[in-house]
Amino acid sequence: MRLTGVSSESVWTGLSVSTTLPNPSTRPGLRLPGRVTLAAGGGDVAVRHIRLGLVAQVEPEDPESPHRLLQYHQVPIAGRFVVPAGRRRAVDFAMPLPWETPVTMFGGVPLMSLRTGLRTEVSVDPDLDQGAMVPVLVHPLPIQQHILVALDTLGFAMRQAGLQHGRLPGVDQALPLHQRLGFWVAPLYAGPITELEVIFVTNAAGLEVLLWVDRRLSLAGVTHQSISRFRVWHAGADRRDWVAIVDGWLRHAIDRHAAAASNADWSATIRESAHVSRPPDEPIAPGYGLGGTAGGAGVGGGGGGDGT
Repeated sequence: MRLTGVSSESVWTGLSVSTTLPNPSTRPGLRLPGRVTLAAGGGDVAVRHIRLGLVAQVEPEDPESPHRLLQYHQVPIAGRFVVPAGRRRAVDFAMPLPWETPVTMFGGVPLMSLRTGLRTEVSVDPDLDQGAMVPVLVHPLPIQQHILVALDTLGFAMRQAGLQHGRLPGVDQALPLHQRLGFWVAPLYAGPITELEVIFVTNAAGLEVLLWVDRRLSLAGVTHQSISRFRVWHAGADRRDWVAIVDGWLRHAIDRHAAAASNADWSATIRESAHVSRPPDEPIAPGYGLGGTAGGAGVGGGGGGDGT
């Protein structure tokens, strides 16, 4: 599947810009290949630089402020050159995606309302031209896929997905935003908590998973919240029992949550074993021939996950 974004010819520079992605499907940590094509009108056009940026709509840190588009990652791909009148100039690229790039696809379908676009910025004296944004389909890393499938197997249903502008306290982040995945709580865990949010913070070695649990105490909206953090490595992810691992994380998080609000009469730890009515789903391979998108992502580390 090929996607192309084309800008109309600028009345100031006489330049049109088109950006083509031969395969818009990718994963965090890979390189996204494509081509930017510039076409000059009736005169020579001097280009100062070309930059590519990843853009997404994010929720502001202030809940009263409106959602806005945020360019959260930018990479230069070309310096100064001239496009002769009536001619074209093509610039090929292989843009590296940050490990924290938000996931927008799951199971081959868009993830709620999340979207990420690739924006082309062409600097031309004295103006700035921007090609139309091209959608980028970001599939989960294998370890993210395993965790999401395990949550589904345990009975959790995703209810919302969003991007939050800002950094998480005490978490090492490279990007100025983070992704939040909200779930309806599975029946087994529904006593101590009423809401679950999952946050992934990824790097080349592994993944930090934050479980944000909430228990609404009344219809008036009084809540008690707590966060538990777990770390796992990319290496060996396919050899682990992810249903058991995620179930253990949830029980640890719920026990901590209940202990932090022990004065509330509803708080009680869960001790019984999880009953899974069906075996874990097989991981769903990303669509559109993702295996050919780029070279394999470098991963490191080893061992299991630990709660902190």
